[in-house]
Amino acid sequence: MQTLLYRIVEKNNLHTMVESFHACIHLPVQVIDENGEFLESFGNMGSFCRVFQQHLPKKETCDLVHINASKRAIEFGETYIFSCHANLNHIVFPLINHDNFLGSILVGPFIMDSPDSILIEDLSKKYNLTTHDTLELYDEMGTIAVIPPSMVNHISRLLYFLFSNLIGDSLEKLKNNNKKLLQQSRINESIQRYKSFDIPTNTYPYEHEKDLITKVKTGNIQDAKAILNDLLGYVLFSEGNSLEIVKARAIELSSLLSRAAIEGGASTDSIFKLNNLFLKNIQQIDSLEMLCFKLQEIVETFTESMFNYTPSKNNETIKKALIYISKNFNSDVSLEDVAYQVHLHPSYFSTMFKQAIGSSFREYLNMVRIEESTRLLTNTDYSIIDIAVANGFDDQSYFSKVFKKYTGMTPKQFRLK
Repeated sequence: MQTLLYRIVEKNNLHTMVESFHACIHLPVQVIDENGEFLESFGNMGSFCRVFQQHLPKKETCDLVHINASKRAIEFGETYIFSCHANLNHIVFPLINHDNFLGSILVGPFIMDSPDSILIEDLSKKYNLTTHDTLELYDEMGTIAVIPPSMVNHISRLLYFLFSNLIGDSLEKLKNNNKKLLQQSRINESIQRYKSFDIPTNTYPYEHEKDLITKVKTGNIQDAKAILNDLLGYVLFSEGNSLEIVKARAIELSSLLSRAAIEGGASTDSIFKLNNLFLKNIQQIDSLEMLCFKLQEIVETFTESMFNYTPSKNNETIKKALIYISKNFNSDVSLEDVAYQVHLHPSYFSTMFKQAIGSSFREYLNMVRIEESTRLLTNTDYSIIDIAVANGFDDQSYFSKVFKKYTGMTPKQFRLK
């Protein structure tokens, strides 16, 4: 039966690539399939390895180490340097396509410093070697390739650049896996910090939320993501691993960030469409890791939307109007009220507003009110009529009509989904 890898990559092309790579780096290079079997091999593994393998227990085979390291590299999303049973170094690059593990490219063995007696002594103790066997390994130490760390880094990069095209659309998946691992590490650090400081679990750090909005408005994505991870750490610390609770916070944050992006000058129409898409995506996520990663994407998207948007000449006036609406949408605010705030005639303001925002004043006001309503429907037990009144709607019937226009569902259906 043909190996999975050869269904994706032409065998002769792979052979030529590996052969050329080996000729450049002068280290053994192998292609391993999804079962740990060698498909291609260039370079001699060395007499040290052949001698050492005679003393390995049957359940601790080199093949098993190689395949486990290949799968570990998938989690890291990049090339992975590991040590085998003999404490020799290898570099592995995973090959995946459409979530299918096809195998890996393996480079090594080598060491990064001159071999010494400590290496052999450690192996002798670990595997209970006889004096004869230990001396035999001493004799073979000189056959192990020595590669300085700086060169190992270059080989690792070259391996990535040369073979990443083999995995096609899965390259992005590897990068995302790496980002997810980094984010989870930052969140875990935050959780441990809250535990060590004995922070109360019944007080949500709203000041962090405000800081997050500020960083988004100023375009500081790195600091914004750091604050986001700290907030997520607090939620997980205080509420445990409750997916639904984190979803509720995610929906609230997405709405706050969308409004901050609009107030910062981003296109209203595109931001509301993005926010609706994010809200739907959040509801469909079934793991905490993916939910945290989606929130990071939301922060990046809304931040970039402000600074990639070309404002109109009336941007400052419109921004002032949007801020006023943001603060007063839950009252009986009118077009005339907002026009007065920006010192313009209502008719002229109405025309300017639609040209800048892409929606009429009434449409925009309703979108803001519905956005806030979705947050309350998700996070509270308030009745639908109470939510309608709290967001500036005169009656439940009109609220339901407008809500369905913007979300495709009635408020009751949205709460129950």
